[in-house]
Amino acid sequence: MPCRRRRLPAVPVTAPPEAAAAEPAASTSHLVLIPSYNPGAAVYATLRAARAQWAPVWVVVDGSTDGSAQGLQEMAARDPLLRVLLLPVNGGKGAAVLHGLEAAAAAGYTHVLTMDSDGQHPAERIGAFMAASQARPDAMILGKPVFAADAPRLRVQGRKISNAWARLETLGADIGDSLYGFRVYPIAPLRALMRHQRWMRRFDFDPEAAVRLCWAGVPVRNLPAPVRYPSADAGGVSHFRYLRDNILLSWMHTRLLLGFLLRLPWLLWRRIRRGR
Repeated sequence: MPCRRRRLPAVPVTAPPEAAAAEPAASTSHLVLIPSYNPGAAVYATLRAARAQWAPVWVVVDGSTDGSAQGLQEMAARDPLLRVLLLPVNGGKGAAVLHGLEAAAAAGYTHVLTMDSDGQHPAERIGAFMAASQARPDAMILGKPVFAADAPRLRVQGRKISNAWARLETLGADIGDSLYGFRVYPIAPLRALMRHQRWMRRFDFDPEAAVRLCWAGVPVRNLPAPVRYPSADAGGVSHFRYLRDNILLSWMHTRLLLGFLLRLPWLLWRRIRRGR
């Protein structure tokens, strides 16, 4: 479902130098995966904050046209635990995540923590989320957003609709928030789902991934995590388009509801068996 993206002015391609910090030990199972599309200079601070908390960190540059790819490559040249994957054209968040999943699986990793590149997600919570995943490697660890007083009211209230649909489509599975993209996925089940259907490639990725993984029997764990909305003056960049993306979400929930109705007898039977 291609959609046109607004091009942003190019940002300086040279990333600011990193401050010296204690190096986290490199994990052999869990990595931080950051899809990135025209984030502006905010991506450099996001990468530095993530690397201060975890290693390795990978970023998938999803056809960015703002000059950030070169700056990220310069950062990676100085940091062996930071990897940059380049996609030639913008395919959407889900497509970028899938590209990262394939590369991570090939390298032997089992889990990825996804977070946005624009500074909305809390890097300081990476360790807690990874620890929760290591304790329950079969589960997906979903961030449940904690909004500050200055969060856009339209965004806060609007997500309640998507969350209500997600609860219906999963028979009340404990999806604390279907849209918040700060979460840890087990790679194998998510990769298998995405390989066998053509959806979940753009803004619809996060809620559809949560619902379909619930259908597949992947347990859910929720952890609170603050969400930030940096202003434009502070370098904040948003690619959310209210009409376009809500149409996309409406079409997604229509598909999921049909899928839910087809699976309803089996979902009910599975719930009954678990209740015994």
